[in-house]
Amino acid sequence: MSVFDRPSFQTMRELADLLSVLNVLSWDARTQMPSGGNAVRPHHLATVNAVYTQRLTDPALRRQIAIDQKGLDPSSDAFLMLSQLDDAAERLARIPLPLHHEFAQTKAVATAVWQEARPASDFALLRPHLERLVSIKREMAQALGFEDHPYDALLHQYEPGVTLAQLRAIFGVLLPAQAALRERIERCQAPRDDFLHRHYPAERQRQAALSFAQMLGYDLNRGRLDISMHPFEISFTRHDVRITTRYAEDFLPTAFFGVMHEAGHAIYEQGVSEDYTRSAFTSDYLNAYAVGGASFGVHESQSRLWENRVARGRPFWEGQFERLQAFFPLQLRDVDVDEFYRAVNLVRPGLIRVEADELTYDAHVGLRVELEAELLAGTLEVRDLPEAWNSGMQAALGICSPDDRDGVLQDIHWASGQFGTFANYTLGNVMAAQLYDAAQMALPELSTQLRAGECAPLRAWLTEHVYQYGRKFTPNALMLQATGQPIDPAPYLRQLNEKFTDVYRLEA
Repeated sequence: MSVFDRPSFQTMRELADLLSVLNVLSWDARTQMPSGGNAVRPHHLATVNAVYTQRLTDPALRRQIAIDQKGLDPSSDAFLMLSQLDDAAERLARIPLPLHHEFAQTKAVATAVWQEARPASDFALLRPHLERLVSIKREMAQALGFEDHPYDALLHQYEPGVTLAQLRAIFGVLLPAQAALRERIERCQAPRDDFLHRHYPAERQRQAALSFAQMLGYDLNRGRLDISMHPFEISFTRHDVRITTRYAEDFLPTAFFGVMHEAGHAIYEQGVSEDYTRSAFTSDYLNAYAVGGASFGVHESQSRLWENRVARGRPFWEGQFERLQAFFPLQLRDVDVDEFYRAVNLVRPGLIRVEADELTYDAHVGLRVELEAELLAGTLEVRDLPEAWNSGMQAALGICSPDDRDGVLQDIHWASGQFGTFANYTLGNVMAAQLYDAAQMALPELSTQLRAGECAPLRAWLTEHVYQYGRKFTPNALMLQATGQPIDPAPYLRQLNEKFTDVYRLEA
């Protein structure tokens, strides 16, 4: 009998199936479900989540894991899978089951309410649900345990080993350096970008985005593109990885680069080893997601790498701009490749995080991290969140939202209970730069390959060093193995300086 036939592995697979069911229900609620379904969908999600939690936290499971681990090599996949399952079971068991159930139901209701509140710019509609979610998260942080700050307990769920103190140190390096570079850019002539605001029919955008996503490596035999209010990628297994976007017919980059971003996530999921399907290496048992990335930050590194290092890179467009022009011959008839490249890398502080340029993006993230930390610590109340948001945006980027729609309500994360995930976007930027540097060293012809639209060599390198392992390694271990270096913001700052020196011709 194979070790994978032992009872713990059967439970592991069944738990993974339950997480896939939760993901299917969530995807449907955000893309296809009629609005009337909001009356019962929270109950569906809460019920499946309760069954999942009860099975995972059953003390008999941990006893069986101990039995099934006997005789296994501690470095073997089987042993490590069981260890990860055991760790998730132990940590989740610290949280009372009634609190688990209330959290699942509250976040499902809040997500549905957010879909009404955001377009109406009605924070008051979401506020009571958000207040309860923050209260639940405070209770969960206390149950999970922490040393310095309650936020650390939630950060650990998404990025093991990272603390608020470490994040503040990283932002303390990144944000001043990025602000200084922005100051230099403000003294320069801004690139032309009027052509990006011409009329781009949504259906034609969809066709173009899918064509380029396939060039990057997104397999549509195992994926699809849909519309949602907030773009996302979701995986059921490596065989079914879906992405969404939203279209702005008067601004091409919204959907186009949104699809490149989500395709980066999807390529990661599709690249995980087939052997790990329905296992602890493709399931986040602690957070109840069917996801195969080593962490949320590592996952984000791939969306940012494919979007910013590749799809916003000069080599890529030097070879592929004519391909895009073929989709939009009228809109791009008077545009050359240099103008397009510079326009899609324009630095212009804006209200919306998912549409932010590379030099302002981390300021959006830094604000959210501080607001989350204050909410968890109790030094900021939900009722004061809109004012704190606007004050923070004014201090960070010199702008203020005229309404809550494009302010405090713009992200779905808090309504869906994801406190502690925003930091992963900046960590992803940092790791993406390091991984891209390592890939360039291994692939000296990478720029030439990307110019020709040949993304397979880069994808193969990433599959070998990152994707295939799924959740097998911790983020730090994975980065050390792939790049030889711990997580370090220096390569990211260097790449930003190189890119924007080119885009804005700063040397001149």
